Amino acid sequence: MSAPARDPTGFERLVVPYRRELQVHCYRMLGSIHDAEDVVQETLMSAWRGLESFEGRASLRTWLYRIATNACLAHLRRRRPRREIPPPPEPPGAFPPGRASDDPIWLEPYPDAWIEDLPESLPGPEGRYDSREAIELAFVVALQRLSPRERAAMVLRDVLGFRAAETAELLETTEASVNSALQRARDKLDRLDREADPPPPGSAAERELVGRFARAFESGDIDAVVDMLAEDARLTMPPEPLEYTGAAQIRRFLSTVPAAGELHRFKLVPTRANGQPAFGCYLRTQEGPLRAYGLMVLTLRGDQVGAITGFPDTSVFAGFGLPRILSQ
Repeated sequence: MSAPARDPTGFERLVVPYRRELQVHCYRMLGSIHDAEDVVQETLMSAWRGLESFEGRASLRTWLYRIATNACLAHLRRRRPRREIPPPPEPPGAFPPGRASDDPIWLEPYPDAWIEDLPESLPGPEGRYDSREAIELAFVVALQRLSPRERAAMVLRDVLGFRAAETAELLETTEASVNSALQRARDKLDRLDREADPPPPGSAAERELVGRFARAFESGDIDAVVDMLAEDARLTMPPEPLEYTGAAQIRRFLSTVPAAGELHRFKLVPTRANGQPAFGCYLRTQEGPLRAYGLMVLTLRGDQVGAITGFPDTSVFAGFGLPRILSQ
């Protein structure tokens, strides 16, 4: 098969069907929407420049994944390692004491509306995770704790379903090396705690639990919020290097940090992120309008809330179709 002609319009038609799945792939590898989009742009530029060298021995999709995966690995090599920051003692008006978190500081939420654009053909025949399961926050966080090579092997083999030989070619290594990295990755992920299944997305059980949480939060009923938490529930706020675990720590955080504990000043606008229920959080001001405060994602565990992940960077609101300001 000869290389496609270098026609910009034709090239755009060729790659458009793969753009969203490449973005999701890069997001899994990097944990950040912004970094993922930068790498996708880099991937498409590299593909355009190298189009004449595309010999058609593999499919166009596989060729693009090869470029994208190696671009992600190069990005990870350039990324500065996280500095270990000890939790503060207890400065007045700041965060109460918490445990140092090892969650990635660059973690960002991924809009569900973008997941719906994924083609139905994913994953491949050897995939172990379905598309929705492999985008959940806990899974994305777990991926970030793997080495870059382990991460690439896990995503390509177990999420996308590429065969070992294909993966080895994409990573420019041997099948033995791929299988070794994959086994190490599986061992690390298998050690993660297994949680009770959440209610099905959009189910009556999920709507009831999420609605109850929103009503308790907006009314400022911290006791009711805490009563909905699992015993070992976690609250994290990337990029803050802190986590709060259990009812007592989360109660103290909610009583002191968001709007100095005045939760009734918030309005929660439902949305979805990473296949999970989420809220755009808006804070009432003295001037009248409600201003974007942050995005909150809930991880449900059975009929309880197993984790609350807050994202204070309101630049992610645009991807969720959420405005920066709401009228009363």
